[in-house]
Amino acid sequence: MEAEAHTLVETTNAVLADILAGRRDVVVFDGVCVMCSALMRFTARFDTQQRFEFVTAQSPLGAALYHHLGLDTDVYQTNIVFVGGTPNLKSGSLVALLGAMGWPWRAAVIFKLVPKPIRDSIYSLIARNRYRLFGRTETCEVPTERVRKRLIA
Repeated sequence: MEAEAHTLVETTNAVLADILAGRRDVVVFDGVCVMCSALMRFTARFDTQQRFEFVTAQSPLGAALYHHLGLDTDVYQTNIVFVGGTPNLKSGSLVALLGAMGWPWRAAVIFKLVPKPIRDSIYSLIARNRYRLFGRTETCEVPTERVRKRLIA
């Protein structure tokens, strides 16, 4: 059992290093949030170059990424999108994700014209109320084959 835990830590650390070095682009999302899971399915469907991999915030790797950024690992108030090793939070996570997915989604970068404090305030309002507005599952949903191939934690 101790060897398995050690292997998990080594694997998590290796993948974490790859993400932070920009060798892997990932979306870290709240796996029990219906809206967040829908974003992950949307990305899996429309990210035709399969650039992004997925990490649930509840996984050891997700917790390590939140911890690395100094974020609360008990309340997942933001998706994190790593593009080229750069972490993007709150509204910036959506702009970075869509901007990296190609046309027509890249047009979302126009939202950068809206001042970040305004974008982030709207994002935070939705994030605080996401379970009430969109629902919550007791466990992370069973992913489709398309998603499963890109789910790393």
